[in-house]
Amino acid sequence: MRIKKGDIVLVTTGKDAGKKGKVLKVIPAANKIVVEGINRVKKHQKPNRAIPQGGILKIETPMDASNVMLLCNKCDKPTRIGSKILDNQEKVRACKKCGEIID
Repeated sequence: MRIKKGDIVLVTTGKDAGKKGKVLKVIPAANKIVVEGINRVKKHQKPNRAIPQGGILKIETPMDASNVMLLCNKCDKPTRIGSKILDNQEKVRACKKCGEIID
């Protein structure tokens, strides 16, 4: 996967299209990510020691990684992710629009 935890992404499809958020969790085996404040659902929680009153919680659920695009730090536009090899033979992620190194 080319999206990593901590990246800022723009949602391109679905009910939250056009919203920006920070990646909280990456699940590479399922090609899914969890984005802060995006794809929230209501979950009914019974009372327990952690949540003594119980109630209805709003939690973020995983969404497919193909539904988001990475936002470049320099040009602040949604972009595809390419790779560059630096002088010390290190492979890094790069913006396809402006060529800026993301890592």
